[in-house]
Amino acid sequence: MSSPRQPTEGPRSRAMVIDRAWRALGPGLEPLSGPGGAPLTRTVKLIVLPLVVRPALRPGLAADFLVPEEAARLDALVRESAPLLAATARWFTLLKKARRARGVVAGNPQDLYFQRCFELAVEYGVPPADAEDMAGAVVTEVAESGGGRTVEALREHLADVGRRDRLEAELAVGWQARAGAAREGGTGAPATEVTVAVALAAEALDACAAPDGAPAYTAMVDAGHGGLFGRALWAGTHGVWGTEGPPVSLGLTALPVPPRPEVGRGASTATLPAPLDRTLFERLFVVLQSSSRREELPTVPELVAREAGRSCAPLGLRDESLRVAAVLGGRLAVGLDPLGTGTPPAGRTTAHRAVNSRWRRETSVLRARRMTVSPRPDPDGGALESLARDLRTPWAAYTRRLWVRLHGRDVRGAPLTDLASAWAVLDGVARSVMMDHRARVRSALRALAEAPPAVVEPSGQGDV
Repeated sequence: MSSPRQPTEGPRSRAMVIDRAWRALGPGLEPLSGPGGAPLTRTVKLIVLPLVVRPALRPGLAADFLVPEEAARLDALVRESAPLLAATARWFTLLKKARRARGVVAGNPQDLYFQRCFELAVEYGVPPADAEDMAGAVVTEVAESGGGRTVEALREHLADVGRRDRLEAELAVGWQARAGAAREGGTGAPATEVTVAVALAAEALDACAAPDGAPAYTAMVDAGHGGLFGRALWAGTHGVWGTEGPPVSLGLTALPVPPRPEVGRGASTATLPAPLDRTLFERLFVVLQSSSRREELPTVPELVAREAGRSCAPLGLRDESLRVAAVLGGRLAVGLDPLGTGTPPAGRTTAHRAVNSRWRRETSVLRARRMTVSPRPDPDGGALESLARDLRTPWAAYTRRLWVRLHGRDVRGAPLTDLASAWAVLDGVARSVMMDHRARVRSALRALAEAPPAVVEPSGQGDV
């Protein structure tokens, strides 16, 4: 198989090198690919990078942009792994079939099985004659390794009437205590303390390029500035983010202030409300569904007991370092300007420049930018205009995704102990949102290209 021609002028995006190499591998990878033939995000995250590229062993391939020599090396690695990846795809199909046959519904199959399928491909190659039995054994093993930490176990735990009543009472007491804290400290010593927190946040975001020597993050954690901003959100305080555009909640709630959480009875990924509007069931549903190593989570009774207190804490988080990371994320989010319409004062730190410059290089963003300044209506029927609107309010997708990541860390007891680890999360979420937007633009363009041309009805007036 011939290698795709690689440009030689300057660095290339690692993600684009992987995308192009993957598409050149041919058929057989459909279970690991999206509708357009590109590798799924989880394929890259769980298989290609850690198991094929292995940046820890090949530091030259760890950067987001690669010099031509390293780009060619990465391309060759992916192409050389074609038989192994095709076998992985076949194993994944078998495991999904075994999962359905056993009625397993907990967890995301890609998170649970992708790496196990790669291991099976390495050990056995293509599935042998007894592969169905082997696949069934793996599915059972993975399901049992969760130790009862499943959505069904959560549903059964919360079905007990007496337990639900006790939880509702706990939530009522916790929320009342929150109301008192908001009155006492929401806008409190308010202006002075918020001003100090804002200055430290800007200092921390300015130090993201060399985070090891920056004391601002530690100072914010020690001073409880994450809790301060959380109480400001409860009180509906305006101006804490340095701009009057976005709402105080930055999309974390659809209401003026977060409502008192309820216990809840069910959840669906298609209808999940904003993070701080979710029930206990919905919050833990996301954790259980997205965790690939459920055995590391607390048991379901522990999860529920801790979530009752966590949901009434500032920003819905217990750990102060994670709250501070949420504050830094909020300050970063309100200064995101992928369309280049004019960076607000809140977006002039090193962190903002790094993220915004990356976004503005995206071809999908360049097209959206042209659409926003075009005097003509969207010729594409609104599909791309909707995506362009998302770029005008990038803080919404960013803060929601960041909160889910931080909540997951809070549940697992994984604080962010320094600015370097916090920045890795903040920057990772920005990349994730950007890649998601890129995929949605490609999907919209593909749908428009495949749509039949519009039929123009005769007006009866003749040609003019």
